[in-house]
Amino acid sequence: MIELDPEQQTARDWFEELRDRICGEFESIEAEAGSDTRFDFIAWDRTDPSGEPGGGGVRGVMKGRVFEKVGVNVSTVGGTFEGDFAKTIHGAGDNPKFFATGISLVAHMANPHVPAVHMNCRFLATTKRWFGGGADLNPPLPIAQDTDDFHAAMRAACDAHDPAYHPRFKAWADDYFYIPHRQVHRGVGGIFFDHLEGDFASDLAFVEDVGRAFLEVFPRIVRRRMAMPFTEVEVQAMREWRGRYAEFNLVYDRGTLFGLKTGGNIDAILMSLPPVASWS
Repeated sequence: MIELDPEQQTARDWFEELRDRICGEFESIEAEAGSDTRFDFIAWDRTDPSGEPGGGGVRGVMKGRVFEKVGVNVSTVGGTFEGDFAKTIHGAGDNPKFFATGISLVAHMANPHVPAVHMNCRFLATTKRWFGGGADLNPPLPIAQDTDDFHAAMRAACDAHDPAYHPRFKAWADDYFYIPHRQVHRGVGGIFFDHLEGDFASDLAFVEDVGRAFLEVFPRIVRRRMAMPFTEVEVQAMREWRGRYAEFNLVYDRGTLFGLKTGGNIDAILMSLPPVASWS
């Protein structure tokens, strides 16, 4: 166990509450499809390189009729960054001690007409304290209505706090979720933000609204598309698209690197990888 101060505990509590609400909603969708599939939750512990307790987390994974593979993880870790990695983290260049808590979600869907999705929110503390995260839609076969609905939900969450947030965070997502060696975007975008530091209560309220917006819009999109007929050609297109998704997460994703560099649970770190992918 690691000791948490009031802000750290408050952030952790929200991420765990959001996890429980999302998992419950996803299980309800599976039930609507005639499946009794539920999430499997596995707790893991981390030991810091210093030998002190380093926190841990819970990995949640479900494989069903609608969600071919979905992972929803919450982790709360702390300790000391090793080596030069500290210099790459906001506020850790002179003092490598850190704390991080967050939720990470990736869903790969059985029907190629249902978009895959990623959502992540986190609270970090070094000599600085800040929130980061975002949500982005990743359809193998994009449908304009779904893309527009997702962007509208993220825009509403942003506009409730600062009208400058959405254009800034949408552009940040477009820039971040890009695969340079393929010269394509990973999906149709969303929002991405980092180093949101200021008033803790205000920033947490924004992060909470992002989570609520995701919980409202993505299940609605899933229910709209999950019964659509599809062909084997469309399944193959989805699997080739998943190959691009895997390339991004293994080569460029910051969260993957952070987890590996801080001794996180390997299965939790790599839960974002699709169950089946192909390369032509």
